[in-house]
Amino acid sequence: MSARAVRRAAAGRGMSRRVQTVVIFLVLLTTTAAATVGVALLAVDSGGPFQRSFAAQHGADVVAGINPARATAAQLAATRRLSQVTQADGPFPVASATLDTSGSPLATVTVAGRASSGGTLDDLVLSEGRWPRRPGEIVIATDLGQGPDTQTTLALGTKVTVATAPGHPTLTLVGMAESVTDTAGAWVVPAQIPALRVAGAPAAEQMLYQFGQAGTSAQIRAGVAAVTAALPPGAVTGAPSWLTAEAQASSSSSVIAPFVMAFAIMGLAMSVLIVGNVVAGAVVSGYRRIGILKSIGLTPAQVVAAYLARIGIPALAGCVLGVGLGNLLAHPVLRHSATVYGVVRQSVPLWVNVVTPLGMCALAALAALLPAARASRLSATQAIATGQAPRQGRGYAAYRVLGRLRLPRPATLGLAAPAARPARTAVTLAAIAFGTTAVIFAVGLDASLGRAADGTAKASGPGQVQVYPASGNAFSGAQARKTVAALRAQPGTGSYVGQASPTVAVSGLTKEVGAIAFAGNAAWTGYDMVQGHWYHGAGQADVNTAFLTQTGLAVGQTTPVSVGGKTTTVRIVGEVFDPDRRPLLIASWQTLGGAPAGLTLDQYDIGLRPGTDMNSYDNSLSTALGSGFGTSTSGTGNFFAIATSLIGMLTLMIAVVAGLGVLNTVLLGTRERVHDLGVFKALGMTPRQTIGMVVCWVAGPAVAAAIIALPVASVLHSATIQAMANAAGTALPANVGPALSPADLVALALSGLVIAAAGALLPASWAARSATAAALRAE
Repeated sequence: MSARAVRRAAAGRGMSRRVQTVVIFLVLLTTTAAATVGVALLAVDSGGPFQRSFAAQHGADVVAGINPARATAAQLAATRRLSQVTQADGPFPVASATLDTSGSPLATVTVAGRASSGGTLDDLVLSEGRWPRRPGEIVIATDLGQGPDTQTTLALGTKVTVATAPGHPTLTLVGMAESVTDTAGAWVVPAQIPALRVAGAPAAEQMLYQFGQAGTSAQIRAGVAAVTAALPPGAVTGAPSWLTAEAQASSSSSVIAPFVMAFAIMGLAMSVLIVGNVVAGAVVSGYRRIGILKSIGLTPAQVVAAYLARIGIPALAGCVLGVGLGNLLAHPVLRHSATVYGVVRQSVPLWVNVVTPLGMCALAALAALLPAARASRLSATQAIATGQAPRQGRGYAAYRVLGRLRLPRPATLGLAAPAARPARTAVTLAAIAFGTTAVIFAVGLDASLGRAADGTAKASGPGQVQVYPASGNAFSGAQARKTVAALRAQPGTGSYVGQASPTVAVSGLTKEVGAIAFAGNAAWTGYDMVQGHWYHGAGQADVNTAFLTQTGLAVGQTTPVSVGGKTTTVRIVGEVFDPDRRPLLIASWQTLGGAPAGLTLDQYDIGLRPGTDMNSYDNSLSTALGSGFGTSTSGTGNFFAIATSLIGMLTLMIAVVAGLGVLNTVLLGTRERVHDLGVFKALGMTPRQTIGMVVCWVAGPAVAAAIIALPVASVLHSATIQAMANAAGTALPANVGPALSPADLVALALSGLVIAAAGALLPASWAARSATAAALRAE
């Protein structure tokens, strides 16, 4: 027969099987989209996102602080010709400033004066708005002005007040930008900088350098030493390197990577499973058609070609549109992910947009080729007989056993049906198990991250509201008395405590570590404890995991610490949850020596009464304190909000793919059992009973999937949380582990039934609406 006959054979069943054609299209559309997102996430995670951004934006290896009173412009220009220096840019005038918006502090940042966003080094990428053109305009770092964790998203045109500058000048926000190495937190035109400096503060500048070798701290120190030696003494005031920004980005990315990879791998595995099942099932359900085609003269090769073409058209359309949908879905996911990785933006790599649809098309072709080739080798009689119904006798035992139960007959018929197609039932069970596992894992992970976020908020700001001097210095005696009076006058104040933040020398460590000394009862701050207990007397201290790791000490041991030249021995009585790689020691004011050791209060932490609105309290306290003070509220940080967003989107995608897999299985079952449905209807089965029977086809696999998913999700949750904790360099408190009760787990396990019922409902409704006579004739 001719190629035209093959084309007609391929298209001949298109209308009569249009529902199945639509299902193939939807499955390939959804799975290709899910695979695109999954592969893109794996690609950006493994491809060094910070390094790519650093190269693309010509990041600076070192941001050197310069005292312009000690170095002339000519001397700075001469450093460009040093053998160690490959690129240099600047000098740019800078000022340290505290920015306020609507009376609330935004941040204390370095403001740099730059005429444009571009340059030899540190190309700034505008995420919104434009660059300042004149004095009175400002661009701020994107993470200061917007993001899922900020209390208020700033709009362009917002007035930004420089609280630390004489006269408190007000600037108009005209844009937001990103610096890959955090050279500054805000930018203005160079002429604006003098007006932003604190009264009496000397002029300051920054030079950006890129060295021939800057991969290690030693190489960077050598480059900085060469620059320092080429300038007069005291000209270089500091030289933070790109390694700090890379470490921060790597730390965040390593924490988020475990659960991103878990979801991506689940999505990819289920995409492969569902596509193979749908396409192979479409061919198997067409065995009877294959037998008819062979009986009228089509050769085995023509039969295979006809079915590959029939499957290939909707599959190709689904893959092409799916990669476009995947890019749309990946955009917000990668935007959030970019913030965690510390880069300006991420996008789906070009190779992912090529490889993913080709791979899914190849998978669909392979899934169709194997059963089509097998069917083409059968005789016409065998193919027709095989396509009529499940194998003779299969599943009868299940019908007999379930028929003895005291359940409605439609229910027992539906529950026994999966036994007739064990292979197809196994694939359906796997699809539902994937979906159920994803739901249980996602809700449990979200709950654990929520508790971790609470613990992180306590670590970053022990109270719900913090008060500090706007100057950034310690409280004076008058300021402390005014603050205490204002706190006592606020009706929403529950508890408060002053704190000092000295650095202390610890035996065995070469560098001083950060410490917190509370001047009063701080037990109410509620730090989450990993082990041990909160200190309750002089000489006791709590530490974080990084402290124990770096010192080699354990809870219960003692260590000498020095503060302000005075040494005291403290006993470590507890390990607090503080996901920071820097060591931290927490003790009372008395333990760390108090005022004689040079301690000064630099912050008050306030806990609010139940029912008090935090933002209203913050505004009221700011008004009561007036100028000279800053306030802030506790936040959970970018990571947790971004993680929650990613979890929600990825879980939804997996659940949708699982539902489509169920829909396909039930659709094939209703096609095969159309004659049985006609008989049941002729015997009096109502449409409602028909729907119930069809839904029961997947109820058994859904229950089995729930039983499988519960332990799998539990193991996956524990492994992922522990991997995230290891990446963050912290131990976990007990409340961050298993975050769901047995009742919660059982309720979530029922999500498998929801996914199964949602996928089965459409073909069940079709079966209920079909006419009895039409169903009987369909044999």
